[in-house]
Amino acid sequence: MTNTCDILISGGGIAGLTAAAAFGNAGFSVICVEPTPPVTNAAAQGADLRSTAMLQPAKALLERAGLWDALAPHAAALQVMRIIDAGGLEAEPRVSREFDASEISDAPFGWNFPNWLLRREMLARLDGLDTVDFRSGIGTARLFTREGGAKVTLSDGSRVEAKLVIAADGRNSAMRSAAGIGVHTQRYGQKAIVFAATHPFPHQNVSTEVHRTGGPFTLVPLPDHEGKPCSAIVWMDDGRLANERMEMDTSTFEELASARSCNHFGPLTLVSPRQVWPIITQHAQRLSGERVALIAEAAHVIPPIGAQGLNMSLNDIATLLDLAEQRPEGLGDAAMLEAYHKARYGDITLRVRGIDLLNRTSQAAGTLARDARAAGLSALYGAAPVRKMLMQMGLGMR
Repeated sequence: MTNTCDILISGGGIAGLTAAAAFGNAGFSVICVEPTPPVTNAAAQGADLRSTAMLQPAKALLERAGLWDALAPHAAALQVMRIIDAGGLEAEPRVSREFDASEISDAPFGWNFPNWLLRREMLARLDGLDTVDFRSGIGTARLFTREGGAKVTLSDGSRVEAKLVIAADGRNSAMRSAAGIGVHTQRYGQKAIVFAATHPFPHQNVSTEVHRTGGPFTLVPLPDHEGKPCSAIVWMDDGRLANERMEMDTSTFEELASARSCNHFGPLTLVSPRQVWPIITQHAQRLSGERVALIAEAAHVIPPIGAQGLNMSLNDIATLLDLAEQRPEGLGDAAMLEAYHKARYGDITLRVRGIDLLNRTSQAAGTLARDARAAGLSALYGAAPVRKMLMQMGLGMR
């Protein structure tokens, strides 16, 4: 059996679901396939317990996709970004600086959401769109392209003919490989433990990064959990140490995590299981091939610093959507895809290099390097024009 559509999206993660909603809401016919059925309940086995900070520019895309109104009631605003250097001999703050969104905007930097909740609301939105056919438990198997279109064989044996294939199928993208596009990969020997925790002191909508040798310890605001302040936490460190911490009993892990946070919000109490993820930097050599566009982790993977990862992905989607609406008759043709590559490749390269540098700096173990990191933070904060420029760049406003 062969189906036809304007756009086939390979991958139903957060980026793929957002793309399906955005293009479907714009009137394009979309088939989106995802081999792993999305988990939409935090308590269910296999739930993605990470959270995603949607920065200011993301709101416009979520509105275009018809998603924002459903997501807004669940948002935890990110009004202040606090950076703490705790790189001395003891795990205690040496330098603490706050970057307030009010310096550059009337809106917060962004809004934080649990990943499982994003999937729940996005799938509900797709259910209400006649233009979108979401197929769970099905992936892409083979790709054949020609100048006039693409033919994709799915894992259930069915076929889809589309004008454009959007590869949103992750860092090991099958569609990227099928299109013959290579990647550059950098490994750091790091892993990230992700979990949610309550704490006695409220976060007051402040996202906090505590830097110490091995990588940052980041606490991102979440809505209260059973009446207690709650944060999503990403703890980056040497992979061996992360593996050891995954084996610790809960009370030992909580004690160690609280100390690593410098007890900034008081003792941490786990309210979710722990999950661990390898940290790499990866970017595709090109963002497009014949009738194929790469987005999200099929195009770029970066360490979870500064909430850049998914927001780069949303910029991919917004750029593709703009190009598709400007020339719907040219959907997926060579001119559109070359314009997409040129529009996004430079920005992606800049951000990949910047986050790579920040991560290497956060890993610094020597006394001189740690002192330089603390001094650099103070210098950047002290120059108001530089501070504002960095905040704007972080949001993608520059």
